[in-house]
Amino acid sequence: MKPNSRHTITPSLRSRVAPFLAMEVFAASAELERNGASIIHMEAGEPGAPAPQCARDAAVAALTLGRIGYTESLGRPSLRARIARHYAETYNVDVAPSRIVVTTGSSAGFLLSFLSVFDPGARVAIAAPGYPAYRNIMEALGIVCVTLETHADTRYAVTARMIEEAHAAQKLDGVLLMSPANPSGTMMTRDALRDVCETCDRLGIAFISDEIYHGLTYEEPAETALAFSSSAIVVNSFSKYFCMTGWRIGWLVLPDDLVRPAERLQQSLAISVPYLSQIAAEAVFDARDELEATRASYARNRAYLMEHLPRMGLGNFHPVDGAFYVYIDIAHLTNDSSDVCKRMLHEAGVAATPGHDFDRARGAHTMRLSFAGSEADVVEGVARLEKWLAR
Repeated sequence: MKPNSRHTITPSLRSRVAPFLAMEVFAASAELERNGASIIHMEAGEPGAPAPQCARDAAVAALTLGRIGYTESLGRPSLRARIARHYAETYNVDVAPSRIVVTTGSSAGFLLSFLSVFDPGARVAIAAPGYPAYRNIMEALGIVCVTLETHADTRYAVTARMIEEAHAAQKLDGVLLMSPANPSGTMMTRDALRDVCETCDRLGIAFISDEIYHGLTYEEPAETALAFSSSAIVVNSFSKYFCMTGWRIGWLVLPDDLVRPAERLQQSLAISVPYLSQIAAEAVFDARDELEATRASYARNRAYLMEHLPRMGLGNFHPVDGAFYVYIDIAHLTNDSSDVCKRMLHEAGVAATPGHDFDRARGAHTMRLSFAGSEADVVEGVARLEKWLAR
């Protein structure tokens, strides 16, 4: 028997966040490919390389044992200890394993950190341009986003002075910054990061440092906020440098007094991070040679783009210090980057992300290209773009 009426359910106000355009372009590209089109993917921040062999082998070995169950909500103790060791080896910073929370990717790390620190109505500063999910998650949680517009005079990085001025205008509860940044790859200097940490500590502002692109730098290594502040909250992930996007695993480093609140939230929101992903993540720290070879391929892609983009009239981009993106000003081509990226996809077979995703005020004349794919794809993408722009 079929029901004879349907009650209409109204979506919540908190669900009315902006779409994540990079993922919408990815979906449109996949649809074109299913219909036979050849697409060069330069839209998504996803490594073209697979997870290292040792990570896959560890997961297969665990799978053969048969039982794949829950783990402790904070993560397997051995993985938390291995992440702590990573900070000693990479940054010469001591981090107690008890401060580490394993999360379902950095996305869950943001959710846990926001819920642990901020109440509805809290004011949190973020950079523009910046990663769109920050604003979307916070808006869904009732947190007020304060935009700090970056400019060329600070190499498109937020400064301590900008934070202090915004806080003086109206009290800030938090600041969230990423270095190297998405969409640009631009990195804060060591001194700039230290000044931000010290300013936030002095003003009583919670500082969240998104360090997901650490390991992917090309001139100078990135520094962790933990070197300058024991109060800083660090978000990181195995998705980018470690090439484990689909495994959905990341971590938080929290001040001691936030660990228990995050654990209580994790218990109800996720119970625990998938067991197999944790096994693979612990093993992947032993894949340095393979991971560095992948980073070297990104470096070659970066060099190729920085040489060839200016020849096509696309030379106005932010400093590409790290990550695997180029954020390009295309104001000479359009005042509607979404339209340009749509035409580029359908006419040239090159997928790129429009700047609207990263900067609501100025993104209409920018776009992001990812060079995380293969070297052959980057060369082909440049060739297609050059031909398309010359029409």
